[in-house]
Amino acid sequence: MANLNMSGTQNEFLQKYLRGTGRTITAAQARANYGIMNLSARMSDLRNAGLKVSTVSTTSGKTAYRVSARDVNGSRARAEV
Repeated sequence: MANLNMSGTQNEFLQKYLRGTGRTITAAQARANYGIMNLSARMSDLRNAGLKVSTVSTTSGKTAYRVSARDVNGSRARAEV
């Protein structure tokens, strides 16, 4: 996975990195590559901001998160996180 420059808050970064891209991220990837120590809390923040966050299982049984391009209201507008 590419190590991107993380600017802004962790929530803003995750929204840009995941929303509508089809990418997923696990807690281990978030911690190792971006210094995000509590990914489940950040995903909860995105859900509370109205984004559709889904979980998938990796082949090794770990939980990975994905964020839909549309929010819970069907909008593609940027969410305030």
